[in-house]
Amino acid sequence: MISTLQPPRSLSHFRSNPTLLLRYTSLKPLSSLSSQPVTHSTITDQSQSPNPPSHSQILFTRHSLLSRHLTATQLAESFLTRLRLNEPLLRSFLHVSDSVLAQARELDEKIQRNEELGPLAGVLVAIKDNICTAEMPSTAGSRVLEGYTPPYDATAVRKIKELGGIVVGKTNLDEFGMGSTTEASAYQVTANPWDISRVPGGSSGGSAAAVSARQCMVSLGSDTGGSVRQPASFCGVVGLKPTYGRVSRFGLMAYASSLDVIGCFGTSVADAGILLHAISGHDRLDATSSKREVPDFSAQFVSMNLLESKPLKGLRIGLIRETLDDGVDTGVTSAVRTAALHLEELGCCVTEVSLPSFSLGLPAYYILASSESSSNLSRYDGVRYGNQVAADELNSQYMDSRAKGFGSEVKRRILTGTYALSAGYYDAYYKRAQQVRTVIQKSFKTALDEHDILISPAAPSAAYKIGEKKNDPLAMYAGDIMTVNVNLAGLPALVLPCGFVDGGPAGLPVGLQMIGAAFDEGKLLKVAHIFEQTLQNCRFVPPLIADEVA
Repeated sequence: MISTLQPPRSLSHFRSNPTLLLRYTSLKPLSSLSSQPVTHSTITDQSQSPNPPSHSQILFTRHSLLSRHLTATQLAESFLTRLRLNEPLLRSFLHVSDSVLAQARELDEKIQRNEELGPLAGVLVAIKDNICTAEMPSTAGSRVLEGYTPPYDATAVRKIKELGGIVVGKTNLDEFGMGSTTEASAYQVTANPWDISRVPGGSSGGSAAAVSARQCMVSLGSDTGGSVRQPASFCGVVGLKPTYGRVSRFGLMAYASSLDVIGCFGTSVADAGILLHAISGHDRLDATSSKREVPDFSAQFVSMNLLESKPLKGLRIGLIRETLDDGVDTGVTSAVRTAALHLEELGCCVTEVSLPSFSLGLPAYYILASSESSSNLSRYDGVRYGNQVAADELNSQYMDSRAKGFGSEVKRRILTGTYALSAGYYDAYYKRAQQVRTVIQKSFKTALDEHDILISPAAPSAAYKIGEKKNDPLAMYAGDIMTVNVNLAGLPALVLPCGFVDGGPAGLPVGLQMIGAAFDEGKLLKVAHIFEQTLQNCRFVPPLIADEVA
């Protein structure tokens, strides 16, 4: 049992702030999502329920609007003010919409007319810049797409808008999602709100930093090998990677099509779950999207006041042994073992489980992802897609357009993938990586047949210094060891902050990764929500904005 292990360090870097908790928990009339993913009737008034889930900015926003305590314009102005104040330090956004206040005023007029509101009415959502948005640039963080504005919205973005959400802007990323620090963006380097000398993670570092710094309420990212979960860990927010096929990929600029998923960031598990519910469901424009019914995720968000003394009694949790081996910082290991002890206190049966194939995932992932990227990015040649460089003949135009349009990391992965797919090497690399992928899928299935969920660190370390690994790509790749296997298996995973390690002005957050069976996001959300509600003496608000939200 995990409880026989020596308890690690305390998680008391931040004491809970009663004023902050009161702000979210003293609400009376609130709302809840039903099982229909994209209709305006998905939220019904819960004014009879005195115990809604706490800490949800989405539900707080809805209550504030319906009760007329705040207007959508006031909410939008407060977030935009914070965005403008902190953006010179963080550089989370590549583009900020100039229509946010106009949309908020339109919403206020609808409220005055007592018109029906969508479930995400007034919610400010940031979108990673490799997800297409009409009337807004979508560059994927690359010069090859500089100035490009798509003629359509990605399906996930369209659903958010249909449900009343307001897109506040496009967030920074590693070029085409290839990187783990957001330093590989062609435009700017994003800083971590917990310590602006450190990276926010990647590739969805802009989306994670924006949510952490409360520049928006929630955000969308993409996850090919951990690009939602690792930044969530580094920035102290919740990051949710759904099962492959749960969310349509239509409008997501392809990196590795068999691995890419659109994921969600929020400051609470409830917000991440509500956002996932909004964007989930089958899409005829994406042949890989699942036709499975989208369950009512909000049913998992029970108030702490209604929890039993052992709310997770009987739940079987496996702590992946290979994720606590050498190479993982002692502070991270300590925080994760403390989290395991907390789960035991909640009634879970926590045991260590071995996944012998776990270490094989990293090389297999980089072969498969690079191979798929070399195919997917061939379209950016300056003729079909991408900015064109003038040249005297076609081959020179292709070469110059790609040479000037792509950054060094993208070129490295294209070359790696092209080599792995080349005649004479296909069987040795690509085919063998696919075989390893099958082994990993089977090992996860075996482990999840015996356990309800699996847990591990989200990354082997907390956020490191900007520039520390920029010139050592292998060291950066090694940081993905905790997350890539989940993508290879196509499983859902959720990361939420569980503690701190020393570093920065107020400590650095550590994320706990929870992995579930395919299409079992509901169970992950339930366990994570209870964990979040019962975690004591931790306040995951970065020092950059701590005084503002106190």
